[in-house]
Amino acid sequence: MATIQFIDALSHKDGVEEATRLFSDTFHEDCDGVWAAPGRVNLIGEHTDYNAGLCLPIALPHRTFVALKPRSDTHVRVVSSISPAAVAVADLAGLQAEGVKGWAAYPVGVAWALRQAGFEQVSGFDAAFVSCVPLGSGLSSSAAMTCSTALALDDVYGLGYGSSDAGRVTLIDAAMKSENDMAGASTGGLDQNASLRCTPGHALLLDCRPELTALENVSQQLFDLDKYNLELLVVDTQAPHQLNDGQYAQRRATCEAAARTLGVANLRVVSDRIAKSDDPFQSLKETLDRLPDETMKKRVRHVVTEIQRVRSFVHAFAQGDIAEAGRLFNASHDSLAADYQVTVPELDIAVDVARGNGAYGARMTGGGFGGSIIALVDKGRSQEVAGLIAREFTKQDFHAPRALAAYAAASGSREA
Repeated sequence: MATIQFIDALSHKDGVEEATRLFSDTFHEDCDGVWAAPGRVNLIGEHTDYNAGLCLPIALPHRTFVALKPRSDTHVRVVSSISPAAVAVADLAGLQAEGVKGWAAYPVGVAWALRQAGFEQVSGFDAAFVSCVPLGSGLSSSAAMTCSTALALDDVYGLGYGSSDAGRVTLIDAAMKSENDMAGASTGGLDQNASLRCTPGHALLLDCRPELTALENVSQQLFDLDKYNLELLVVDTQAPHQLNDGQYAQRRATCEAAARTLGVANLRVVSDRIAKSDDPFQSLKETLDRLPDETMKKRVRHVVTEIQRVRSFVHAFAQGDIAEAGRLFNASHDSLAADYQVTVPELDIAVDVARGNGAYGARMTGGGFGGSIIALVDKGRSQEVAGLIAREFTKQDFHAPRALAAYAAASGSREA
């Protein structure tokens, strides 16, 4: 069996020490503190967030640590352990959307977004980032960076939003604006909510309807893998993963156009209407018949059925019906492949191998076009199943995959 690299999470101690050391080595002074925020795995509910739908993420134990110190001017200097000799610089004064290029757009964009929101006390800063969230994996390394930055700036500038769940929504808004408007990478909010609102041992049932308040739009759902003797295997296919090449935006625009055609605010309205009908299958057919082309019909069918799958998964897992939970994983992936068309061969083959070797269910997670899959397997089988996927990747001449073991971890916090 092929060997496969398992990516371990940085411990609290190691994350703090590495970020602190990188900061002092780069800027030749001490930081004011260290903050961290996690990546995420979405269990089910893909491409539903920007359609006012339902999602079910968990926070990963894998986190991005940032050592940060505020400045008295508007200058920003940021460095990452990926390239410790390269310090990116920017100036918040007069900064416009998309005014920073490269990875620095994400942390700089958070400060810019907070200032745009009226927090004029937010000024420049120096920051050093260390992360164990694998880049390009579909596990939201970008949200881990923006959310850790938001927590740090909230603390050092005394904004006071990081200490409550409701308050964190303000920081989530800044993190989202950074990604959407500064980095130019569309995001619907799932990732940032997971990074700042998940709790240990729970999945976050996130209801993205815009009319809901911050206290209404989430509920914590127990996600105890040990109870059912299970593991959640995550395999990063290392297939190229790009969401800023127009594919994501194209699908989002199609969904918004479909909602206009159907005369509703968003596709969640359609999904709820169909779910409450006497004959959901006939109602779905009649809805799709009103749409002008096959591509739009496929996109809508995925979103409408995926929202229902989230509800069904929450119920099945709570009841201990692991076979049904796995079936819903499989149905989600098949819909993402056939109707939303966001999978690539690496994702499909990894899913097929997992399913063919005892997984209860397997699906791609994240935006697609590369990234990761998740598989629900019996405890003790993650290494074996991951190795079989690696062996098949070797046969297919794909990049060597990586893997990690996921469990429902805590949201972002101050670490030191």
